[in-house]
Amino acid sequence: MVEGNLERNPAWLNVSRETIERLEIFESLVRQWTQRINLVSPATVQEMWNRHILDSAQLYRLARPGSKWVDLGSGGGFPGIILAIIAQERDPGRTLHLVESDQRKAAFLRKAAIELQCPVEIHTQRAEVLTPMSADCVSARALAPLVDLLPLVSRHLIAGGRAVLPKGIRATEEIEKARAVWTFDLTIEQSQTDPQAKVLLIENLRHV
Repeated sequence: MVEGNLERNPAWLNVSRETIERLEIFESLVRQWTQRINLVSPATVQEMWNRHILDSAQLYRLARPGSKWVDLGSGGGFPGIILAIIAQERDPGRTLHLVESDQRKAAFLRKAAIELQCPVEIHTQRAEVLTPMSADCVSARALAPLVDLLPLVSRHLIAGGRAVLPKGIRATEEIEKARAVWTFDLTIEQSQTDPQAKVLLIENLRHV
């Protein structure tokens, strides 16, 4: 399926035309900056709407209500900026905290946040040294295997909070390895954009 034939506002997303327009502005920014720095893989640029934008947007509905959402390893703004754009429509009181240690990518995130007037705070630090954020929700997309990711999630997630973690074809293997050193309640959601991918919803996370 080519990019031009993809449904831009599927029923599960159901956002306003204004939000779609802001997502399209962000898409344009990513395309421009990707020519200079590696925000997304060049092989996925032509499929950006489905591969990155909708793939990120699907996470919003899976979070619990709350005021603070921390996105670890925000990179090119997927999912952090996408979630912030949706939050402006769905929950204007929610602030997204984007954690990205790469200075050039953080500069892009600042540019995008200013241009789109997104409710975000950008932290140019590594997640493992950043002061614990006490977030209601923590997300991370393509950052690390689950067993390495959970210590970072645990550092920044409040008791009773939820981690929303998209994972690919190796999700089951990653879960098994993580359960050797962590206990957690797990709900697995099928990805809306990739039949081989899942979204892991993790709560009550504790080290064994």
